This record gives sequence, structure tokens and C-alpha cells, in this order.
Amino acid sequence: MNTPENQQPPGAYSPWRVSVAPMMDWTDRHCRYLHRLLSRRTLLYTEMVTTGALTHGSVQRHLRFNAEEHPVALQLGGSDPTELAQAARLGEQWGYDEINLNCGCPSDRVQRGAFGACLMAEPQTVADGVKAMRDAVSIPVTVKHRVGIDRVESYDFVRDFVGTVSEAGCEVFMVHARNAWLDGLSPKENREIPPLRYELAHRLKLDFPQLTFGINGGFTTNEQIAEHLQHVDGVMVGREAYHNPWVLTSWDEAFFGAAPSTLTREAVEEQMVAYMERAFLEDGCPWYAIARHMLGLRHGLRGARRWRQIWSDHRLKPLPPREVWAMAQAHAQPEGEGTELENPQGSLRQNFSHATIL
Repeated sequence: MNTPENQQPPGAYSPWRVSVAPMMDWTDRHCRYLHRLLSRRTLLYTEMVTTGALTHGSVQRHLRFNAEEHPVALQLGGSDPTELAQAARLGEQWGYDEINLNCGCPSDRVQRGAFGACLMAEPQTVADGVKAMRDAVSIPVTVKHRVGIDRVESYDFVRDFVGTVSEAGCEVFMVHARNAWLDGLSPKENREIPPLRYELAHRLKLDFPQLTFGINGGFTTNEQIAEHLQHVDGVMVGREAYHNPWVLTSWDEAFFGAAPSTLTREAVEEQMVAYMERAFLEDGCPWYAIARHMLGLRHGLRGARRWRQIWSDHRLKPLPPREVWAMAQAHAQPEGEGTELENPQGSLRQNFSHATIL
């Protein structure tokens, strides 16, 4: 990883070089706080927030985030230009670094709202929304999309989509390198059955060299990230970042030229306990709503299974988090001892298999 490119000054790197994908029910502000402890440079995305939720619901509930999370992008779901502009304006007012439009989620609920992946069939609608948001805010407006919808596998389809949307001023596209099948597959199946077609994202970069392209879909190792950075400007990692968050501690060095990380899992866990205490004092947030996001922190280490069981034991919910932490630590393997024993593709991945990457 220590190539001359990786030794560039920090400012020389694209902000989209490595990012964590928006994932429904996962990448909330507590998850992002953990990820920011592990990597200072990785770009973090929120769960998708619909324009309707901001129009009719609690803006604070949907947009509040921790100052420590920067850089952090707000992903919006919607199709009406006026509503998107207002939502983007709110996002900028709340301090987000980027507004991202979801054109990739295939769920039935999203389709009923006429947004998400089905918008790829209406590139001019997306372009109108992008223009309205760009007119409303000064921060970057980006789009996350698929390489196709249903059984349409022609490169021309995604090329024309990008071409139309870029004419509205969008300069950054995050490409989920699978088709979205809008009928007949569940969101989970949409992450696994349509084949990955990385070459289409690579080809987009060749055809639109002036634009920034990130690629998303199926990445689990730093070697894979490094390989694709030879073809596109950025790589977005989804489920692996959640299953195995410790991998984030290597990204600043590997992809942003930073010094090697000196973090330990014990130190990160202690900071998370302090955060749990802070969150409870601020708004009564229970510790277990935060702890669920760090269950992969010791993924693969001796004692990790029992450690996870303690942090997720509903019988311990009445206890303060420091007491639970002490119980969990009694079963945790000290940093650097022993070998990794648990199958990296094993029980943890099965338990988390329901995630929706947006």
C-alpha cells in the first residue's frame, strides 16, 4: 500500500476516495460516531432521509448529528425538485458537508414514493432535482445510482443517465455496480443476485474523465479497494464496514497517506462508553441503541462471541453502560494476544444479513 501515490499530502486526495455507504437502520449518528473514532478521513453517509420525513416529521430527529462526524454527507430520497431543494437547504443549515440523492434503493416502499432506483428511468427528473438542489446550496450535490434497472444491462442506459444528470451540474456519481431489479427481488436479494459489473463504472470514468466516480458493491478487503482506485476516484464500502469496523483503522494510512493508527479496541470501546453516557444525559438515549453498532468491533478475536452476547443481552439493559462494559471486558481478549479464531464470513455476517444498502 505504501506507493508514492499514497504518500501525497492529505489535501491531494479526493474527498470521495474511501467512504462508508448509506445503510438503512445502520448508519445512524451513533454508528457514524464509532466509524469516525476509527478513521479520521473516511467520508461517512447518513441513512436515507426522505423529503417527506423532513416536511412532515421532526427535522431535528432526522438531521441531528455529532460534530465529530465530519466529513459527513446527508443522503436524501425524493423526486420533487422543490421538496429536494428545501431538504438540501436544511441539510446545509444543519452543517452537512454534502447532499447525496438516492437513485439506487430498490425497495417497494421507496418505489411507491416514486424515488430511489426507479428514478434511473427518469434521468431528466433527476437532473431537475439536482439543479434545484445546486441552486439552493453551496455544498456538493452528488448522486448514488445503480448501473441499470431490471434486466436492462446495456451500458448505454447508465451512460445516458450520467450524461443527462451531469448536464444539470452534478460532478460526483457513486455507482453501485449492480442492477436494481424493481420487481421480483427483495432488497436483500438485490444485493446478491444481480451480478456485479464493475467494468461499467470503470468505463464511465473513461467516458466522463472530468467527473468524479466512486464505486460500491461487494468490497471486503483493502486490496480490492486499492485495485479499483486504479480505475475510479473512490470506493464506497457497505456491509463489511459494519460487520468488521476495525478495518477502518487501516484506511487513513493505506489510502490517505496518514501515519499508522495507534488505536486499540480497548481505547475505542472506552470512548464509546463515554459517548453512551453523554448521549443519555443529552436526550435519554439508552446505551443499547448505541452498543448494537459496535458488536463487530472484536470480530474474529478470541472471546468475541461472549463479548457480543453481553453487549446485546436484553437482561442487562437496566444497568449503566460502564457496568456492562466491565462484564464484557472480562471476556475480551487483550489486544495483540492469540490468533483470530472466528470465521470472518461466519455468524456475525449471518446475523447482520438484513442490511439495506441505499
